[in-house]
Amino acid sequence: MDILETDAYDRRQRRNTYCVLFISLSPFFLATAAYFYLWFPDSSPSVLAAVVKATPVISLALLVLSYKGGRSLFGVAGGLVLSAGGDYCLIWPELFIHGMVSFALAHLLYSLTFLSSRYSTTSTSSYVVTIFHLFLWILGGGMYAYLYPFLQKMPDAAVLTPGVGVYVALLVAMATLAIRTRRPFVVLGSLIFIASDLTLSLQTFKVAEHLEHGRHAVMVTYYLAQLLIAVGDIKAIEGGDEFAKWKKS
Repeated sequence: MDILETDAYDRRQRRNTYCVLFISLSPFFLATAAYFYLWFPDSSPSVLAAVVKATPVISLALLVLSYKGGRSLFGVAGGLVLSAGGDYCLIWPELFIHGMVSFALAHLLYSLTFLSSRYSTTSTSSYVVTIFHLFLWILGGGMYAYLYPFLQKMPDAAVLTPGVGVYVALLVAMATLAIRTRRPFVVLGSLIFIASDLTLSLQTFKVAEHLEHGRHAVMVTYYLAQLLIAVGDIKAIEGGDEFAKWKKS
């Protein structure tokens, strides 16, 4: 009976924790709703449009900081701040490379965080995980090979072509390290991030001249990816295998 009562108490505590976290995410949901409601056209870049676009991710960074403290500026919170800088830059087409560099640094910070002891897991790597890692690298290489001829046609191809290659490598590395953590929020967030960037690249590099609701698809997946990574960082428990806990709950 004591065991049953303890289990019930633990479940109540988890529910309460998720309720508090959901309420804490209300600034993010409001900022995201404001972005889609205002929906500034790409043809009219402005500081206001850049701020509105970056605000949801800034709110996530502040939330992670409130849970994890200043040290998280060298982890996921810092990655979110850099991502917000990338959001700001991408409002102006001429600042695309600056935005890409900012996002590349964000992926680097995410990767270093996923390698930290807080994300360590005692479970041994399986063949399935290894195959999935290999699949991601093949996918990343295939993405770059497919984009290469289109990159060569861009005005700043000399910088953009190798830059995109480095960015793709950092993005895939981040995703493979996310899978290593075995934490569902982080894994899903990293995979959705790849989908978001792939959709963006098809439009930015003129692979697809017009994708109906393409910008909506990019931003919905992007905000969702950042949300999942932020929540995953908040919920990270040192030395635990969250997949096992997730299945049991």
